[in-house]
Amino acid sequence: MKRFSILLLLVPLWIQSQNTSFKVPDSIQNKDFAYLEDRIDQFKNDSTRAAIYLFTYIKKAKREHNWQELKNGYQNLMHMSPSSMRIIYADSMVYAAKRSKDNAAIGSAFLTKGIVLFSIKKHKEALDDYLIANEYIAKTNDFYLIYKVKYNIAQLKNNMGLYDEAISLLRQCVTYYKNNHDRAYLNSLHSLGLSYNKVGNYGLCSITNEEGVKESEKRSSLEMIAYFQHSEGVNQYFLNNYQKAIDNLKSTMPEIESNNDFANEAVGNFYIGKSYWELKKYESAIPYFKKVDQILNSKQFIRRDLLETFVLLINYYKTKKDDNLHLYYIDQLLKADHLLLETNSYLVSKVSKEYDNKNILIEKQKLEGQVNGQKSNNLIFIVLVTLIFLTLLFVSYRNFKIKSTYKKNYDALMNKSIQPTKEITPIQHAGIADINTAAVNELIRQLEKWEQGKKFLDKEITLVKLAATFNSNTKYLSLVVYHHRHKKFATYVNDLKIDYLINALKESKLLQQYTNKALAEEIGFSSTQRFANAFKARANMPTAFYIAQLNKEE
Repeated sequence: MKRFSILLLLVPLWIQSQNTSFKVPDSIQNKDFAYLEDRIDQFKNDSTRAAIYLFTYIKKAKREHNWQELKNGYQNLMHMSPSSMRIIYADSMVYAAKRSKDNAAIGSAFLTKGIVLFSIKKHKEALDDYLIANEYIAKTNDFYLIYKVKYNIAQLKNNMGLYDEAISLLRQCVTYYKNNHDRAYLNSLHSLGLSYNKVGNYGLCSITNEEGVKESEKRSSLEMIAYFQHSEGVNQYFLNNYQKAIDNLKSTMPEIESNNDFANEAVGNFYIGKSYWELKKYESAIPYFKKVDQILNSKQFIRRDLLETFVLLINYYKTKKDDNLHLYYIDQLLKADHLLLETNSYLVSKVSKEYDNKNILIEKQKLEGQVNGQKSNNLIFIVLVTLIFLTLLFVSYRNFKIKSTYKKNYDALMNKSIQPTKEITPIQHAGIADINTAAVNELIRQLEKWEQGKKFLDKEITLVKLAATFNSNTKYLSLVVYHHRHKKFATYVNDLKIDYLINALKESKLLQQYTNKALAEEIGFSSTQRFANAFKARANMPTAFYIAQLNKEE
C-alpha cells in the first residue's frame, strides 16, 4: 500500500514539476542540494513530505543546469518509486548524466538502469546497459563503480553457466567491498556461495553461507540472512540432505515472497519439490513444481536447472493417464527450453564479444601506452628483433611438429574404421546399483535404437529432452550413458556426431567442400566453435587437415 500511495502522489507532482507553475515552497527556496538530500533521506517513510523535497531537488537542478545533480535527483526519485515506474526515471537519469559529459556519472547511470532491468529479468537489455556502463567507467579511477560493473557482469556469467569466470570476478568484489561497503560485500558473498554450489564445491558453499549469516548479523543487515539460508537449502539438496533442504528453504520462502523476488521463489519451490521427489513423496512435490510453472507463465523466468520441473511433471501425469496435463507440460517444456536458448545465446555472444574482448583491448592499450611512453633506443630494438626472430623460429618448428602429429593421427585413423557403437552387455555398476536392472536394460535398448536411427544428428537434442523421450529422468539416463558408454552425456553425443561425419567425409566429395559452419549444421552442432572443438578432440586433428589429407589421397 505504501508503494501504491507513493505512485498516486508522485504522478500528479511529476506533472506539476514539468510546468513552470510548479512552485517550490519558500522555506526551502534557497536550500542547497545537501540539505534537500538529507530531508529526502529523513522522510523516506513519509511519501507526502519526501515528494516535495524530491521535486524541489529536480527543479533546482534544472534551473541551475546542474546535470550531475539532476542525475542524482532522478536516481533518488527512481529508488522511491514503485517498480512499474522505475524504468521511466532511470531513462531520465541517463539523459541527465549524458548532459553532464562526466564519464563516472554516465557510467553510473547506465549501470543503475541495467540493475533495474536485471531485477525484472530483462537480461538482454540489462547486458546492453552494463556494457555501455563499462565503456565509461573504464575511463575513470572510481573503483567502487569498477567493481560494481564486475559484480553485475558476474551475475550474467552465472546465468550463462560460466561459473568459474563468475567466481573469479566475485572473489575480487568480496576482497574490495569487505572493508568498504557492507551491502555490496554481502551481495558478493551470497553470489559467490551460489557459484561454488554450481561448480560442485558444496563444502566451500556451506562455509560461505555460514560466513554470510554471521557477517549479516555483525553488519546489522538482517534481511540478507534469509538469502544465505536459501542458498544453503539448495546446497543441502546436493548433499542429499533432503529433509534439511526442505526445512531450510521453507523457512526462507515468506521473506523471499514478500520481496517479490520471483527468481529465488522459483528456485526455492523447485528444490523443495525435488527434495520431496527424492524422498519418494511425489504428491507433496507436485504443488511446488506447479509454482515454478506459474512463474514461467507470469514472469517468463526459467533457469537451466529448473527445466527438469517439466520433465518430472510430464512423466507424473503420463503415469496418471491425464492426457491433457501430460500434453500441457510437454508444451511448457518446449516453451521454457526455447526461452532459455533465445536468452542465453544472446548473452553468451554479447558478453564474449563486447565485455571480455573489450577488457583485453583495454589491457593491450595500457601496454601500448607504456611502450609508447618510453624512448626507443638501439638496445630495445635489438632485443625486439631477436625476440621476433626466435618467436618465428619457434612457431615454425611448432607448426612442423603439429602437422607431423596430425599426419600420424590421420594415418592411425585411416587404419581403423569407425564402427557404430556396439551393443554392450548390461553390467551392474556400483554407481547405479539403486536403479532397477530392468530399467537400465530398457534404457540401453532405447539408446541403441536411437543410435541406429542416427537421431543424435538432431540439433536440439539435450539430456532433458532425451530423458523425456525415453520416459525416464536425467539422473538415470546420465548414469546409464556414463557406465555403459563410458562417457558423460555431452561427450557421448558429440562423439557419435563426429564418428558419423568422419565416415561420411570419406564417401562424399560434396561434403568435403562444406565450410565448418555448414558441417556443424549438417550434423546438428549448435555452433561452429563447438563443432571444431569436438572434431579435434575426437579425431586428434582439425577438420581442415582431415579433409585436405582426403583430397591428397584421391
